[in-house]
Amino acid sequence: MDPLAECIRTHTPLVRSYLRRLIPPGEIDDLTQVVFIEVWRSRHRYDPARSLEAWVLGIARKRAVDHLRARRPTVPLEAAGEPAGDDGRDDSEGIARRDLVRRALSELPDVQREAIALAYYGDLSQREISERLRVPLGTVKARTARGLHRLSSLLEAA
Repeated sequence: MDPLAECIRTHTPLVRSYLRRLIPPGEIDDLTQVVFIEVWRSRHRYDPARSLEAWVLGIARKRAVDHLRARRPTVPLEAAGEPAGDDGRDDSEGIARRDLVRRALSELPDVQREAIALAYYGDLSQREISERLRVPLGTVKARTARGLHRLSSLLEAA
């Protein structure tokens, strides 16, 4: 059997299981294909003295991170809005407040804005954010706290 075909046959369940923890279920098939295309393209870099499984999972992790970074936030900030007023239309005060928050969020560092967006707009717990971003829980807590403090300062100044 062709070595690549054997690698795919043997390691696809492992890669899919690994990706299942990182990306949405509907995107696993496509990303699995991307991983094995990368395995084929970088086959010359594989060191037979090392674990093939670890090498393939390293590629899977890198492709998953690239994939997640390229995605838009779970809920785009533009889509998050205030509820409609009593007459079914947004009141001008709500629109102004939403615009003010959006501008203040845009001034935060990317990592802080991402943590806040996932918590408040994505409705994720800090532990879930930690798992999704693959950073320690303490890092998520620090980014969120610093971001909220900075956001509060920006909104007070406005």
